[in-house]
Amino acid sequence: MQRLTISLDDNIAEAIDQFMAEKGYNNRSEAIRDLVRDSLLRMKREQPLTHDCVAAVSYVYDYDGRDLAMRLDRAQHEHHDITIATMRTRLDHRHCMEVTMLKGHTSAVQKLAETLVAERGVRFGQINLVPIRAETGHHSHGEHGHTHTHSTPAL
Repeated sequence: MQRLTISLDDNIAEAIDQFMAEKGYNNRSEAIRDLVRDSLLRMKREQPLTHDCVAAVSYVYDYDGRDLAMRLDRAQHEHHDITIATMRTRLDHRHCMEVTMLKGHTSAVQKLAETLVAERGVRFGQINLVPIRAETGHHSHGEHGHTHTHSTPAL
């Protein structure tokens, strides 16, 4: 067994203590070990079913923290082919929430999404990945026909 040392925000530590009390854990190590194990198992079960996907990646970060906003923007710019849009809102004087929409090959989308939420300084991140099927077809809206691709959720 390996021993790891981690730093947690006070709010996360309090949430873990509350989780421990609700679930009957005797110490933080056991609680954190089970939370990590559950998260890793859930990640394996959520493997994508299709070649392509769309994703909404949301994260909260400290705007003044070590050029973080610039690093997040650079990562999106370097992957402009799969980055559709980003919306940012300020939560208070220091914190922002961003939602970035991605679309493309599932492995590339998932890798960029994980990179964004793993950036040092990101406080909270969540990835909502939706498998899609790209269907190309010819149809018309009125008088003029055209061909384009529709992205249909792969349900």
